[in-house]
Amino acid sequence: MGLVLSLAAALWGVGILFRIPVRQRAAMIGVLLSGVVLLQLVLADGHPVREATGGSAAPWLLLAGFGALAMLYRQGLGWLRRKADARQESTMPAPKPTFSDSELDRYARHIVLREVGGPGQKAMKEARVLVIGAGGLGAPALQYLAAAGVGTIGVIDHDVVDNANLQRQVIHTDARIGMPKVFSAEAAMIAQNPHISVRPYHKRLTGEIAPELFGEYDIVLDGTDNFDTRYMVNAAAVSAGKPLVSGALAQWEGQISVFDPARGAPCYQCVFPEAPAPGLAPSCAEAGVIGPLPGVIGAMMAVETVKLITGAGEALRGQMLIYDALYAEIRRIGLERRADCPVCGQ
Repeated sequence: MGLVLSLAAALWGVGILFRIPVRQRAAMIGVLLSGVVLLQLVLADGHPVREATGGSAAPWLLLAGFGALAMLYRQGLGWLRRKADARQESTMPAPKPTFSDSELDRYARHIVLREVGGPGQKAMKEARVLVIGAGGLGAPALQYLAAAGVGTIGVIDHDVVDNANLQRQVIHTDARIGMPKVFSAEAAMIAQNPHISVRPYHKRLTGEIAPELFGEYDIVLDGTDNFDTRYMVNAAAVSAGKPLVSGALAQWEGQISVFDPARGAPCYQCVFPEAPAPGLAPSCAEAGVIGPLPGVIGAMMAVETVKLITGAGEALRGQMLIYDALYAEIRRIGLERRADCPVCGQ
């Protein structure tokens, strides 16, 4: 009997060695056992071969029966498992693709960029960006962030569209004069890209609501035009640990920087410790601004935001880019954190 069991073990081992499926290995063992049983039934009592293979057919028949029961049990478990899996699949909703065919076509020029690709576009779809102000800087930033596929865009502004805005705030139209700017911007953004979500806040941003609001977003863009609001926005962004993409305009000149103390860069107040005296930095309404300039700086703000989301290139952390439109000159200066800064200092 030991000889037969040794042969069975050898057959099973050879099957494993040559990666023969389990069913075929079981079939080989079955053929061996059938031959042994046949020998037990054909050969006479006392025959040497019969004695060497157990001397009786009964133990082999019992062993074959147990083996058959084990195989049936295994097949039954497999059938039950397949049935349960099929039922579970039928009740579960089909997984939604990350991007629809329309989105893949829309963002194709991003996806082929080595620095963005599919992961970068997915990161943009999952990103949440808050834009403060839907005016000169906010208008182009909002348009390009929407077109780029930033998934959730918040915009806060208490103002309404005015005829004097339309010379530079190209997200608004003549037909929407008198409409709150946030709703005018929302309409334009959704018309541009229905695959995004826009959250309009028709209210003035205050120090009381800023911390909670900033906490809902990954990146904050400051498109405001007065120093009091900029200082308040900077303090709230530093407190929340959010990167602040900041732009500013004056007549023919614009500037942009990324203030991000949480990642080693200075904050806004490091660079501008105090607001200038009245009259030294007049507003656009007082000093004027060339119409396309907000588009240039606002689009740059959108580019910096995309870079922050995707990790592409080098963002303007610790640097300020200054653009002189009148003479087509661009300068870039380094910025340092101040240890005595009341907002982000040690």
